[in-house]
Amino acid sequence: MKKIARLSFLMVLLTSFAAFGSGEKTVTVTDMAGREVTAPFDPARIACISPGTLRLIVYLQAEQKVVGVEEMEKMTSRGRPYWIAHPELAELPRCGPGGPSSINKKPDLEALLSVKPQVIFVTYMDAAMADEVEKTIGVPVVVLSYGSFATFDETVYDALRVAGKVLNREKRADEVVAYIESLRRDLAKRTSGPADADKPSVYVGGIGHRGAYGLESTESSYIPFDWVGADNAAEKAEAAAGSHVFMDKETLLKLDPDVIFIDGGGLVLTRKDYNKKPEFYNALKAFQNGRVYTLLPFNYYTTNIGTAMADAYAIGMILYPDRFEDVDVEKKADEIYGFLVGSPVYGRMKEDFGPIGSKPTFLK
Repeated sequence: MKKIARLSFLMVLLTSFAAFGSGEKTVTVTDMAGREVTAPFDPARIACISPGTLRLIVYLQAEQKVVGVEEMEKMTSRGRPYWIAHPELAELPRCGPGGPSSINKKPDLEALLSVKPQVIFVTYMDAAMADEVEKTIGVPVVVLSYGSFATFDETVYDALRVAGKVLNREKRADEVVAYIESLRRDLAKRTSGPADADKPSVYVGGIGHRGAYGLESTESSYIPFDWVGADNAAEKAEAAAGSHVFMDKETLLKLDPDVIFIDGGGLVLTRKDYNKKPEFYNALKAFQNGRVYTLLPFNYYTTNIGTAMADAYAIGMILYPDRFEDVDVEKKADEIYGFLVGSPVYGRMKEDFGPIGSKPTFLK
């Protein structure tokens, strides 16, 4: 049986080599690992592996070219608007396991080849590994990137343009970049002005970090806060050596932020801890004053940029209501999702995590 399976694998491999180099039009790009890659131009069959790759392809409106999806993607649609918007992707065959543990690891080559891609897109793979995979299976490998994890890095713009050039979606890539930048400018315009002394201090808890956590899990560099110029209390914590911080309760009490936000991914754990230790939570002035709100989780299989943008509008509305009085944040979320993933999926996100910018039900 092993011999038969190996022969089948080799047949698929030879078919792949024959398919590439059959006179089709090609394009050469420098990918995000600095590699020069020649690939079929506007391929009809592509595979997307590793965190966030499929999302970028959906942003480029090229999801119909995808011929296989990772097992991780199939497990749940929760928290990933691009998957919610395109349930048809769940019907595609498996092309590998996926998940954070797959980063810069040799993929399941047999599963990849079984879906017969003309191009493989992958995130966070170094040049040596990408070269090895490409050489082994004879299919062009184009490396993409979001830049730093759990944040927003303009590196993602370059990734969109690289993929757009291969997929004949250069115009769409420019439209996506322009749209995101227009929202960032709008947020900056609405929130610029107040002196730092007049800004309320804010904190976000419940941030996922290789799993779900409660209020103690936070970010000293939280992009929705950055986009509205919020005064992030976690930046003042001595423990904030990196972006992600596990904040101890004593430190949080000392910081005592004016406003607390809870990421929807950590809401259940926060509620459980609140029920066990209400005295700690009620010692925080944000809880005393009813200034605790929920947000949608955006760090699901890397950054869901649309969700981060929607969160930023919700935060701006709460911190500076007079500057966002013309914004219906739920309609804004659907506008953002509609543009980026092709469908207004806020209703599903709301169903899974609660209304954006609302007060947690356990405090009502």
